Amino acid sequence: MYDVSKIRADFPILSREVNGQPLCYLDNGASAQKPQPVIDAVTRGYAEEYSNVHRGLHYLSNLATEKYEAVRGTIARFLNARSEDEIILNSGTTEGINMVAYAWAMPRLQAGDEILLTSMEHHANIVPWHFLRERQGVVLKWVDPEADGSLDPQKVLDAIGPKTRLVAVTQCSNVLGTIVDVKTICSGARDKGVPVLVDGSQGAVHMPVDVQDIGCDFYAITGHKLYGPSGSGAIYVHADRQAEMRPFLGGGDMIRDVSKDVVTYADPPLKFEAGTPGIVQTIGLGVALEYLMDLGMENVAGHEAALAAYASERLQGLNWVNVQGQAPGKAAIFSLTLDGAAHAHDISTILDKKGIAVRAGHHCAQPLMEHLGVPATARASFGLYNTTDEVDRLIDGLELCHRLLA
Repeated sequence: MYDVSKIRADFPILSREVNGQPLCYLDNGASAQKPQPVIDAVTRGYAEEYSNVHRGLHYLSNLATEKYEAVRGTIARFLNARSEDEIILNSGTTEGINMVAYAWAMPRLQAGDEILLTSMEHHANIVPWHFLRERQGVVLKWVDPEADGSLDPQKVLDAIGPKTRLVAVTQCSNVLGTIVDVKTICSGARDKGVPVLVDGSQGAVHMPVDVQDIGCDFYAITGHKLYGPSGSGAIYVHADRQAEMRPFLGGGDMIRDVSKDVVTYADPPLKFEAGTPGIVQTIGLGVALEYLMDLGMENVAGHEAALAAYASERLQGLNWVNVQGQAPGKAAIFSLTLDGAAHAHDISTILDKKGIAVRAGHHCAQPLMEHLGVPATARASFGLYNTTDEVDRLIDGLELCHRLLA
């Protein structure tokens, strides 16, 4: 049974007050809070077990290496990868997507080649492709969501042309909460010989993920949204795509031999992991994913779906609130604007005085803001520990905003 009260007790920060009010944390889309097991693992990692990995033969180095490398297998289980060798550890989704841009796309794409994107992408899945546009003449081709914020997978597939070399698409919009049918996109793109990169920063948080079932070539996750430490993350790269990649960063660990005249590289995934990594952060990520798997991602998804349904119902009763994106089956992410001149920053500031934490701004999704015709939104994003009482607090807070800002 999913006991949200018991789960909340695992997150010490949820018991604190902000501005004299119990914290109502609804900024999970930006970064989620950390359960005590993760906090304990990080503390223990620095206080009792810290050493560099891979390079030492002494006890602490062996212990750190064992714990660090075990996370690769944990991530493989979380994503149902074929092998832990298809998991490349990094600092998060931004590094993962940049690695694909530099290690896979840059040596393969030429001027006039196309990368297919959607207008819902986070800047982390836009800016690396702009680098290729600026430096190599690669063309960025865009697909817009429908009026309700949904994304028709066939529309994406129809946009694939003879020069399309990659489709890069989010599984879940960080602004609209739209859940994208990436499996259909991957299947259709594969039939056309086009690889697909899936940004799983939001998707992996809200639903079970099976990269083999999805059929993607790349799938990026970031630890801090998955209730783990910041500076942790990974990207799944299908073995076939790994074979097509050159090293992204050069340094220690990613080599087999170095001389004055030649260098030979380690086998993947170490080939793509240069330098001292975020050792303790990665160990903390492994603990966070074990925590999620113990809860069961199906159970997390069910809890959040119930929250999303309840929040949608309550928001519909506020006819002066505009919810951006009403796609069926969306995640529990709500980007809001109010009728009149109320700015998202004003909404966020008023809610903060009531102890309610939401995000305000363009959410690193300016092409989507332009498509929606709004400069910014106030975003309430729910997580596995949020409750219907907190939905009610949000509604009360929005009513206060309406009274003060209308």
